[in-house]
Amino acid sequence: MTTSLFALSRRSLLVSTFAAGLVSACGGAGGGDGPRVRIGYQKNGVLLLAKRSGRLEEALSAAPAASVSWLEFSAGPPLLEAMGVGSLDLGSTGDAPPIFAQAGGAPLMYVGAVPLSGAAGGVLVPATSTAQSVADLRGKRFCFTRASSAHNSAAIILEQAGLTLDDVEQVHLAPADGAAAFAQGGIDAWVIWDPYFTSAIKNQGARVLGASGLPPSAAYILAHRDFVEQSPELLHRTLDGLAAEGRWASANRAEVAALMAQETGLPLDLLNDTVQRDDFQVEPMSAERIAAQQTTADRFLRLGLVPAAVNVADAAYTGWTPA
Repeated sequence: MTTSLFALSRRSLLVSTFAAGLVSACGGAGGGDGPRVRIGYQKNGVLLLAKRSGRLEEALSAAPAASVSWLEFSAGPPLLEAMGVGSLDLGSTGDAPPIFAQAGGAPLMYVGAVPLSGAAGGVLVPATSTAQSVADLRGKRFCFTRASSAHNSAAIILEQAGLTLDDVEQVHLAPADGAAAFAQGGIDAWVIWDPYFTSAIKNQGARVLGASGLPPSAAYILAHRDFVEQSPELLHRTLDGLAAEGRWASANRAEVAALMAQETGLPLDLLNDTVQRDDFQVEPMSAERIAAQQTTADRFLRLGLVPAAVNVADAAYTGWTPA
C-alpha cells in the first residue's frame, strides 16, 4: 500500500508541474472562449470532490458562463508556487503554506476556510517503537513536510510536550517520501494526515503517539490577488459552488468514499474509514479565522521559520457571503 501511495503522489507531482507550466504558457483566466477559473487541487478534500463530480462546472455553465481548468498538485507549497507565478487562480492548502508564501511576497488572498477537527491525522511511530509519549521523541528523527500544515502541527505538538523543533532531528519529506521512509524504518516519528495516516495504521501496524489526532486548524481556499480584484463575481460563484459541494459531501460520506476511490485508485475500505473523519464545510473568512491564522504566523516568526512578520489580515478577503 505504501508503494502505491508513493507512486501516486510522485506521478501527481510530475503531472502538476507539467500542467502548471503549460497553463502559464497558455495565458490567464480570461483566455480561450470565455472566462475561465484555473483551480489547483490535491488528492483530498472538497476540491477533489468538486473536480470529480462536475457539479462546479455545471454551476458555472449558467449565464454568464465560465469554464474550469483543474491542475493536480502533490502538496500545498508547489500549488502556491504556481499561483504566485500566475498559473493558478484558486486552490486549497493547509494553514502553513500561505504563511510562507505571504512572507515571500506572493500575491495571494485567503478567500475561504475549511475548519479541520484534526481527527484525520496524527503522530505515528512504528509498531516496534519504545516511545510512549511525544516527550520521548527528544533527539529522535521526527518527520514532517516542511512549510505544510504538518510543520505547524509538529511545532504545536512538541510545544505541548515541553519540547521545541530544535529538540528533535527534523526530517523534511513530502508525504509520499515520508511514507517510504516510515515503511523502511528511516524515521522514528511522522506527523501526517489521511490517507497516509490510516494506511500506515492499517497496513504497517503504526501506532498513534500521544493524544489522538492533530491540533484543530483549518484548510484555506486561496486565490491570486488579480483574480479576486478583477473577477469578484466569478470568485463568488466559484466559492458558492465549493460550499454546495462541501454540504453535499458532509451528508453523503459513502458516496464521497466511492468518488475518491475512483479518482485516486486507493482501496474503498481505506477511504470509507478516512472520510468519516474528513471535514468539508467551506466558510467565509471570519475575524476569528483570521486571528487563528495570525497566531500561526506569529508562531512561525517566533521560531525563525519566516524572515519577517506576516499580517494575515492584509491578505484576507471578507467580501464573500455564501448564497
